[in-house]
Amino acid sequence: MDSEFQAAAITSKAWPFEEARKLLKRWPGGKPGGAPMIFETGYGPSGLPHIGTFTEVLRTSWVMHAYRTLTGGAPTQLIAFSDDMDGLRKVPENVPNGEVLREQLGRPLTKVPDPFGEYPSFADHNNAMLRRFLDRFGFDYEFLSATDCYASGRFDPTLREVLRRFDHILAVMLQTLREERRQTYSPVLPISPTTGRVLQVPVRVVDPEAGTIAFTDEDGSQVIQTALGGMAKLQWKVDWAMRWVALGVDYEMAGKDLIDSTIQSGKIARVLGGRPPEGFNYEMFLDERGEKISKSKGNGLGLDEWLKYGSEKSLEFYLYREPKKAKSLHLGLIPRAVDEYWQFREKWPEQPADQRLGNPVHHIHDGAVPEPYRLPVSFGLLLNLTSLPGCQEKATAWKFVQRYAPGTTPENDPELDELIGLAVNYARDFVAPTLKRRAPVGHEVDALRDFDALLAEISDDTSAEDIQNKVFEIGKRYPFESLRHWFQALYETLLGSSQGPRMGSFIALYGVENSRKLIGEALASA
Repeated sequence: MDSEFQAAAITSKAWPFEEARKLLKRWPGGKPGGAPMIFETGYGPSGLPHIGTFTEVLRTSWVMHAYRTLTGGAPTQLIAFSDDMDGLRKVPENVPNGEVLREQLGRPLTKVPDPFGEYPSFADHNNAMLRRFLDRFGFDYEFLSATDCYASGRFDPTLREVLRRFDHILAVMLQTLREERRQTYSPVLPISPTTGRVLQVPVRVVDPEAGTIAFTDEDGSQVIQTALGGMAKLQWKVDWAMRWVALGVDYEMAGKDLIDSTIQSGKIARVLGGRPPEGFNYEMFLDERGEKISKSKGNGLGLDEWLKYGSEKSLEFYLYREPKKAKSLHLGLIPRAVDEYWQFREKWPEQPADQRLGNPVHHIHDGAVPEPYRLPVSFGLLLNLTSLPGCQEKATAWKFVQRYAPGTTPENDPELDELIGLAVNYARDFVAPTLKRRAPVGHEVDALRDFDALLAEISDDTSAEDIQNKVFEIGKRYPFESLRHWFQALYETLLGSSQGPRMGSFIALYGVENSRKLIGEALASA
């Protein structure tokens, strides 16, 4: 299929291919000397990593794979860059020992003590967390620390170019600033030799070739020192441009809130003799209150939170779709994401190449979608089962599933085993506490009695489809406004929810006798 995919990728409307085709225009014949196409993602370790951070790496990896598909396997490299030399601006709300951090405001994040007491610095702690969950998902990346790049001299050649082009960079930036900010703005931020803080003070270039600058320190003294070797860092937009040029970055996406920064950094990259990378601006994630997710507020959904209740692939599936549309990100999205992932996965094997490239699972699995496997029960149905008293243990839930789908086992069906465990967690924490069965009223009582009598005549091996047809027949006998209202009555009186599964499938899974017990309890409450 590789050649078919490559041909279909040329015209595919899937967004990773649309992005990857920008790189074909950037380097029509490939990069000189067969050098890899450089993809970068950036992370500011001023707060704990969240799903937004992970998402940028994930989406970039999909563009990388699309580029390799388009080119038949041209080399690529992914850089995960940490801006860990930034000065600490404020104390995050979601970390312990905040008083420790307040004393460190303005110092580079790699010089700020770790409030958790686990790593040499706060940046080291957050960098480790970032790498831990990138490693968990198997990303192939090179991690780079801003502190290491500055201190080792890796950035020195481009820093010298910044000093040479200092006035030109100022001309780009000053026109974007308010008058008050213009008075103190400097592209270069020196590190104070007395306090170790990153200083926001005017700087004069003394000798660009030697790398020396002059500025006024916090104590009022006049200082001349080198800007090289980690003794200074660059202001944010200048820093971004310098990094693109120094590392030869070809592609980097960014949030919609950074559109202006992307434009200004692109201008500066050209001043430095470089070329800004390709990329696009994605929309931001919102929490369940519709507020933008923030590292410092800690209001974002944690990666571990999603993975306690939903599969890794369900998370990736949700993150793949509509990257340029603002998306809510909260735990209530998980059930639908899980089931939709499996629906798209079932379609993939039968689709022609062009349709496969538009299927989210193609990108989620880097084109290597697992062998066809159809879940015997949906995640939604598992949630209905595991919400019922007596079914909120994984082993118990498995007994129901094995009766419904003989031959399935935790050993032979590890993905189903994972979903059952996740369903137990989700139903226990979010579904069961909200359920409240109401008593049937009016003709609902007669319909339920009729339904119970019908179930008494069938066996546990009756198919879900046959049971579903019988449920329809009962509903048609009584004056419900519509069959939808009949099913809603069943959900509310038997399951305690206003919506639910196909009743035929649920009864086949839960068992006829168990279902009759639910009906009996409902009738007893009338």
